[in-house]
Amino acid sequence: MELKDVRTRFAPSPTGMLHFGNANTALFNWLVARRYGGKVILRVEDTDLDRSTDNFEQMIIDDLKWLGIDWDEGPGMGGDYGPYHQMHRVDIYNDCVKKLFDLDMVYRCYCTKEELDAEREIAVKTKRPPRYSGKCRKLTPDDHARLEKEGKPFTVRFKTPRKEKVVVKDLIRGDIEFMSDELDDFIIIRSNGVPIFLLCNAVDDAMMKITHVVRGEDHISNTPKQVLINRALGLSVPEYLHTSMILGPDRTKLS
Repeated sequence: MELKDVRTRFAPSPTGMLHFGNANTALFNWLVARRYGGKVILRVEDTDLDRSTDNFEQMIIDDLKWLGIDWDEGPGMGGDYGPYHQMHRVDIYNDCVKKLFDLDMVYRCYCTKEELDAEREIAVKTKRPPRYSGKCRKLTPDDHARLEKEGKPFTVRFKTPRKEKVVVKDLIRGDIEFMSDELDDFIIIRSNGVPIFLLCNAVDDAMMKITHVVRGEDHISNTPKQVLINRALGLSVPEYLHTSMILGPDRTKLS
C-alpha cells in the first residue's frame, strides 16, 4: 500500500483519562502518517459540555507526549486549518446545518426523551431494530409553526435518504456496503443547540483535509452516516482504516 499526501488525525474527547483504546488509535494514526511522510493533526472534540474539562485535555496531551506521539497541527502547534477545538468551530457547524436545511436534508424533531424511550421499548419487544420512527419527518409547515410558537425544544435530525447504497472504502477491510434503509434519521444537533460528534467529526475531517481516518472498528456503524453528511454538503470523504479493538481475556474492551 502506497499512500500520498497523508493527513491523519487523533481526535480525543476530554471527558476522561487516556485509555488503551485512545492510545491505540493515536499510535496507529501517528504510525501511518510518519510511515508515509504525512502529517498528524490533534483535534479536541469537546462538545460534551457536561463532561469535558481543561484538566482532562491537559492530561491527554501529557500522556501523548509521554508515549512519544507528536503532532504537526493542533493545540500548542497551531496550523492552517484551526481552530482545533470543536467548541471554537460552532459557527462552521451552524453554517453547515443551515445549508442542510436549505437542501431539505434535515428537519426539527420535537420528540421527548420519554416518547423516544417508549418507541425503543416497543421495538425491542417486537424484535425490531430500535430505530427512530421518523414521525417528525412528516410534520407540516403548520405543525412546525405551532410547535415553535409553543416554544417546544427540538433536536435537528439528518433526513437519511431511502433505498440508497452507501459504500465505505476501508483500506483494511475492503469496501463495506450499507443500505440507507438500515440507518435511522440520526440527530446532528442536540436540544441545547450544541452539535454532536457525527456532524462535527465529518465536517472537520473534510475541512482539515484529512485523507485517512484511522479509528477503532466500533466506529464502523457511524461511518456511513458521516459519508452521507459529507455527500449532502458536497464535502470530500476520506478513506478509512478501522482497526481491531483491544480486548481483555473476557472479550470486553480494555479501558
